[in-house]
Amino acid sequence: MDDPKEGERDAMEAAPLPFRAAVDALRAARLRPQIEIDPTKAPRRLAPFAYALEATVVDGDEDLADGRLILLHDPAGHDAWQGSFRMVTLVRAELEPEMASDPLLPEVCWSWLTGALKARGLSYGEPSGTVTRAGSHYFGGLSERPPASQIEIRASWTPREGLGGVPDTASHLASWCDLLAQIAGLPPAAPGDASVVTLPQRRGPQSR
Repeated sequence: MDDPKEGERDAMEAAPLPFRAAVDALRAARLRPQIEIDPTKAPRRLAPFAYALEATVVDGDEDLADGRLILLHDPAGHDAWQGSFRMVTLVRAELEPEMASDPLLPEVCWSWLTGALKARGLSYGEPSGTVTRAGSHYFGGLSERPPASQIEIRASWTPREGLGGVPDTASHLASWCDLLAQIAGLPPAAPGDASVVTLPQRRGPQSR
């Protein structure tokens, strides 16, 4: 049986140089210690070339938020993207029920994504996405569990390409991690930045 990791290495070696450079930048990025990040299997139907990462925001034994970031590349370009690269993300976190009832929450969460990109001076285009909030109530054998609420952001945007046709994927990853930390309720990484509004953390620790 073929080694799947070997197959991935072969696919990467056959990829265009701009895509390989963009992936290398993702792999070399240095992130804040509360964010655990690992490569994961990328979807194959969205673009000729794809690379994916999954991340979890951790505080002690508690997972505060999680997400996935996918880098897509089509060397021929893509009309809907207005470019040859595309970033696609899913971010999720649990909320206090009173926060989940805030009617402005979806707009605020979307502004966190665009604000994280802007804060790092990143140029991007064609942003699109959804913000979804959901509530769960437990019954029967699960009735002792308190109600739970979750926020989910699904989004995509086109990172502008720089020298050699390669976007600054490391900075886009860093801004995505800023979003993850913010939705998890962590304080800003930069000391003294009191302008960032964060969500309250979940009420009790959960096993990982």
